[in-house]
Order: sequence, then C-alpha cells, then structure tokens
Amino acid sequence: MSLDAPRARSVGFLQREGRSWACFLVTYRGRGGRWRGYFSFRPQEADGETDEIRTADIFVEDAERQIDQKARGLGKPLLAGLLSSALETRASEAQEPGQLRTWFRRYLKSSSLGLSGPRAETSGRGQQDVSELRSMYDSYRLDQVAHFITLLGPEEFRQAVDRILEGKTFDFGAKDRLQFAMMVVEFIESHLPLPPFEIWAEDYLAHREAYRLYADTLHREGRLP
Repeated sequence: MSLDAPRARSVGFLQREGRSWACFLVTYRGRGGRWRGYFSFRPQEADGETDEIRTADIFVEDAERQIDQKARGLGKPLLAGLLSSALETRASEAQEPGQLRTWFRRYLKSSSLGLSGPRAETSGRGQQDVSELRSMYDSYRLDQVAHFITLLGPEEFRQAVDRILEGKTFDFGAKDRLQFAMMVVEFIESHLPLPPFEIWAEDYLAHREAYRLYADTLHREGRLP
C-alpha cells in the first residue's frame, strides 16, 4: 500500500433518529509527510460509499498512531455531534446551488423591472423617447442573462459562479454580495451574442408586443418563453 493511500478503520456505531451509522477513522499522509485524519460516517443499510459523509480533516500529527490515540479518546457524544455537523453541511451543499440560482433570478427580475418601469409604450410624439428605449434595452440585456441562467442546472451555475469569482464563495449575507452579483452578471452579459442598441431598437419598435410577452413570461410566470 502506498504511504499516501487513505487507511480506514471502524470506531463503532452511532444511533441518530432511529438510523444506525458506522463510524470510521480515516488517516492518510499529506503533503510535507505529516499525517492527517478525519471521520467518515456510513448508514448501516448503505450498499456502497455513495451515502458516505465525512468531516473535514480534524487531526494533523507527525505520526499516525498519535491520531489513533486522540481519535479513540473521543466520546460518543462528540462523535454524534460531528455526525450531525456533517449531515447539516451535506444538506446545505445540496440546497445551495438551487438557492444561488434562485437568488440571481430574483435579483435580475427586480433589476430588469426597475429599468423598464411600467413599460410605457409611447411618448407625447407617438414614439418612445430615446432614453426610455435605452432603459428598455438595458432591461432586455438583463433578461437575456436571466434566460441564460435558467438554462443552466443549479450545480452548473454554481460552478460557473465559482469560476467567475475566481474561487470566492458567494455569501448571501455579505455586504458586498451585490458587488459580486454585478461581477457575475457583467461577465455573463459580455459573453452573450447580444445585438447593439440600434439594431435592437429597430426590432423592438416593430415587435413591441412580442417583447412584452417575452418579459412577462420570463419574470411574472417564472418559466422560459
């Protein structure tokens, strides 16, 4: 066996909400030659490792036996707490991609409707003012970003956001979340094949109702046009 291959050994069973979980201590030699260790948990009825969950690396020692000694000195209440934490982390990770995409769609909807306002049809001269058309064009561009995001799966979108933000985690509670959101939206928009304002304005003026139905379907009905 390679020195870098993980080694797992059982440290007993835990009961949680009527379900039995096998608990394992896993150790491996990391970079720099130091040993690292974590706990993994597997439901007793699992057929393989697909249902297995794990903690982060919680031991870093010079020798593997030091991890064994520390791990076996932990009581069941602490192990049960680690299991609960691992389950909560998995549930959070499973929900985050969908939550992230939903947040962006709501953000784009609010921004788009704010730009287009009541979607006024004409000015006093029988035609929409250029400034109104500019706002409608900006709203249209955001609609295209929202459409693109809807086409992506939740996990695909999360991965895309991670790449755009260069590995930074999108924190819903952070003060600069709107700045991060703008970075993501601007990046996506810059890579979409959108028409210039003049071409869009000509098409919009000729097909106002089609654009109105498109926006209503995308935002108010919550489905793709």
